Amino acid sequence: MPYGKITRRTFVVRSSKAALAVLTAPLLCRPSLFGGELADKRLNIACIGLGNQMQGLITEIKTAGQNIVALCDVDAQRISTTQKSFGDFLSGAKFYRDYRELLKREKSLNAVVVATPDHWHASICTAAIQAEKHVYCEKPLTHSVAETRQLRALAKKSKVVTQTGNQGAASPNFRRSMELIQAGAIGPVGEIHIWHPPHGWPCGVDRPTGEDPIPEGLDWDFWLGPAPLRPYKNGQYHQINWRGWYDFGGGSLADFCCHSFSLPVRALNLDYPNEIKVSGTPLGKESFPTNCKLQFKFPARAGRGHVSIYFYTGGEKPPANVTAGMEETFGEVPRTGCMLQGGLGTLSAGLWNNECYLKLNGEQKFRDGTKHEAGKNIPKSLPRAPQGRHVLEWIEACQGGPKTFSPFEIGGHVTEIGAAGIVALRLGRDIEWDGKAMRVSGVPEADALVKPVYRKGWV
Repeated sequence: MPYGKITRRTFVVRSSKAALAVLTAPLLCRPSLFGGELADKRLNIACIGLGNQMQGLITEIKTAGQNIVALCDVDAQRISTTQKSFGDFLSGAKFYRDYRELLKREKSLNAVVVATPDHWHASICTAAIQAEKHVYCEKPLTHSVAETRQLRALAKKSKVVTQTGNQGAASPNFRRSMELIQAGAIGPVGEIHIWHPPHGWPCGVDRPTGEDPIPEGLDWDFWLGPAPLRPYKNGQYHQINWRGWYDFGGGSLADFCCHSFSLPVRALNLDYPNEIKVSGTPLGKESFPTNCKLQFKFPARAGRGHVSIYFYTGGEKPPANVTAGMEETFGEVPRTGCMLQGGLGTLSAGLWNNECYLKLNGEQKFRDGTKHEAGKNIPKSLPRAPQGRHVLEWIEACQGGPKTFSPFEIGGHVTEIGAAGIVALRLGRDIEWDGKAMRVSGVPEADALVKPVYRKGWV
């Protein structure tokens, strides 16, 4: 099919089928896993937090030929469901409710995969690193700014291998986009526009009144962990709706900043924003807004000018001049996206930063950036993930292979920028942000949002 006739829907369907084929194919072509000096070094892995995301991660681990020796969740039903789903593959795994007991007892353990709600990430990752276990943690890496800074520092001085779960960073398109941007293919980048549709979690509301019986097998007190105590309510928090509540998650900004901010932050070497502007409705509630727009303003530094990242969620999309060419190319402006605007043109990276489309000034349509003339003399300078797979890259690094591309030091920095935006949303106002000091200038009440106080007995 000629490129001009490919719709975004066709592209996504074809890409999904290709990804599924890669995921399910045996990895006999990977000698580092099934032959040679690393053949006898299969990892013994523990999986902590057995929600939907972990099911895909277990499939990745299984496909890569590794061992899962332990499963951990505060909901007994999730352990049972996971065991049934994977049958014989998990027949030798032990089951735990408390990750601390798991780390203490599993002497053969090499690595840990974490996919709990966000408010547990920092504590579990910290304990695993201190136990000298390699760690893969789903995004966002942490729940607050201070947690991120602490975990980044801990990971940097440790000898363990870490990887943040922003899977798009493993795609060849992400890494080619980064090469093109840094080589100047679209000129100096001044604006990045990222958008996300309405979300299904509770939003724009405060917590409901009353309480419901706690389901059998769920340790609700442990599920809350370091977060403030609140009554259990059916369908409000556990299992997936926790993401909309600030005590446990950070809505679509926390959910997707590690994906969509990753390429611009890395390609442009962005440090900390010095100003964050927010608007939306309603702000200042216990849950993420129904819709909002944020602008992260990064000051100029050597080699580049001022940069702004605009994040829209809840339905609003960027202005027509930003998305120009998308309808002509794909038939519509997609429901999600990430556009980097430079002096010479625009790069469309997609919300997960796993796309690479270029449209230079004067061109009417986007074209495959990996084949565009603008990049023909730009060499490959970044390593590629094995088969474009994020988990496999981490596994091979744990086995002595090349370093991961999104270790906690890097993935944590991207997380921290999004977490600063959450502070502004919770305050319901624009802020001047001192990133180095982790402080909102002139607003001392923000300190409790930057570094929340943990509930006693859980950390």
